[in-house]
Amino acid sequence: MLKTHMRTHTRENPYACDTCGYRCSRLSGLEAHARTHTGEKPYACDVCEYRTCSRDSLKRHARTHTGEKPYACDACEYRTCSRCSLKTHMRTHTGEKPYACDVCEYKSSHLANLQTHTRTHTGEKPYACDICGSAYTTFSSLKMHFFTHTGQKPYACDACEYRTCSRCSLKTHMRTHTGEKPYACDVCEYRSSRLANLQTHARTHTGVKPYACDICGSAHATSSDLKKHFLTHTGQKPYACDICSSRFVSSSALSRHKRTQSHRRKVMYNQS
Repeated sequence: MLKTHMRTHTRENPYACDTCGYRCSRLSGLEAHARTHTGEKPYACDVCEYRTCSRDSLKRHARTHTGEKPYACDACEYRTCSRCSLKTHMRTHTGEKPYACDVCEYKSSHLANLQTHTRTHTGEKPYACDICGSAYTTFSSLKMHFFTHTGQKPYACDACEYRTCSRCSLKTHMRTHTGEKPYACDVCEYRSSRLANLQTHARTHTGVKPYACDICGSAHATSSDLKKHFLTHTGQKPYACDICSSRFVSSSALSRHKRTQSHRRKVMYNQS
C-alpha cells in the first residue's frame, strides 16, 4: 500500500494499457480502464438501471440517489458528490485553464468544454435530431432544438411572462431586468448583456466583415446587415407603413420614415 501511495509523489505509472497509450499507478485502475475497451460494466446500481465499469463510479453515482455531497469548496458554499467535480470547480476561483486547443488560443477549465470547442475546427456534429436530421455539436444544443418540434418552453422568467426552451436564454433575458452587462469591450467603454452583441461591436474596431453577398461580393459585419443588403437585389421591401403605402427594406428605414414631417402630417390628417 505504501509503495502504491508513493507513486502519487513520484508520478510513476508502471501499468500500461495494451490497446492505447493509457498508463496508471494502480493495477486496479488499469483493470477498470480496460473495460472502456471491452464495454464490460460489472457494477450495477441497486436503485436504477445504471451500470458502470468501476466501483468508484458506482459509488459516485449512488450519491445522486442519497443526495450526499461530501466534498465542499473552501472558498464558497459549493458542495458536490465527486472529488473530481470539486477540483474542476476550484478553477472558477483560481482561474486555471489547463486544457488548451491545438489549433487556436482557446483554453478552458473543463476538458468537456475543450472537446466541444474542438468541433468548431473539425466541423463534427455528433448529435442528430431523429425527426428532421439537424445535427449539433453538443447534446444540450440538440435538446434545445428538440423543443422546436414539441413547442415546450420549460424555462420561465420570475419577473415577467417570458418563457424559453433554453436555460442560457433565460439567464441572458434576466439581464433585461437586472441591467447587468458582463461583456465589456477592451477598446472602448461599450458593455453588453450579450456576448454576441460584444462580438458584433468588436468589428467596429477591427473592421472585420465576415458576411459576404453571393451575388455582388459586398461584405458586411453582421448577418442581419447582409440580409438587408440582399433585399436590394430581390427588390423586396417587407416593412410597410401603416399610415401610407410606403414600404422599406429595413425596420430602421421605416422608423426614420415615421419621424418625417410628411408622415406626421398624414397621421394628424387621419386623426382629424
